Amino acid sequence: MLRTFTAREFRPERLLAAKRGRQVAVCLPARDEAETIGETVASVQRELVNKFALVDELVVVDDGSTDGTAEAAAAAGAKVIDAASVLPEYGTEHGKGQAMWRAVHVTHSDVVVFLDADVKRFDPSFVLGLVGPLLTRDDVTAVKGFYDRPLHGRPGEGGRVTELMARPLISVFFPHLSGLQQPLAGEFAARRDVLEAVPFVGGYGVDLGLLIDISDRFGRSGLVQCDLGERVHRNRPLSELSVQSLAILQVVLQRAGVAHEDAAAFGWTVQLLRPGLEPTPVTFTERPPLAEVPAHRKTA
Repeated sequence: MLRTFTAREFRPERLLAAKRGRQVAVCLPARDEAETIGETVASVQRELVNKFALVDELVVVDDGSTDGTAEAAAAAGAKVIDAASVLPEYGTEHGKGQAMWRAVHVTHSDVVVFLDADVKRFDPSFVLGLVGPLLTRDDVTAVKGFYDRPLHGRPGEGGRVTELMARPLISVFFPHLSGLQQPLAGEFAARRDVLEAVPFVGGYGVDLGLLIDISDRFGRSGLVQCDLGERVHRNRPLSELSVQSLAILQVVLQRAGVAHEDAAAFGWTVQLLRPGLEPTPVTFTERPPLAEVPAHRKTA
């Protein structure tokens, strides 16, 4: 049975007492999120850096934005890192997974929290719910957030890729993860040593890839989830979800051993074919565990 917590269980004062010298990093991988990222960063900076000193590092990894994302994040108080400048010898292509991998490299905290950058009306309790189990329980290795996701104002209608692609695949290939409410949620936290020990899938499949790898490497009992309340963000039209769905399919097939063996090492490109549209290439790649990267070991 997957252990489940709620964000309201964790107050800042309680978590400060539980830190015991450990540091917490909050990281946001972002690309063209100028409309929302400033509010999120400012909220974390105001409540969890300045007021309660719970967060020690606040980092935005800018993945090639052209809309002022980096400027908005810096103005709100974040340290902004250009993704392409970090470990460029491992590739400079865009992707959420690449940005998250680089975020782990450029931070030093014992606990690393990932947040999505497209959230509207961000609540700092998201961070409390994600770090709470890690700071208060020694047997927790990673925390996945979940929440109600309204779609066009209708509660519970978000998460279409989860329900139509991820959940059926998990049920077939990785049923031990079926208790996760939202396996594709971007709100996620883990111990640094855990994140350094596993590879990061390069694109949208990173969230599910981390769950599979962490539960396999460190055991299922240390993976927990936390109810964060409600999350309001940009909902993409159905026609744009095919690429994300294909990325989820690729990571599951590769991790389940169905894809060819060298898919991870050399990249595995599938052309998404849709009537009336040009073929869209979706490439599965991954970055190696940072514990195996010489440049990271030198800075650790």
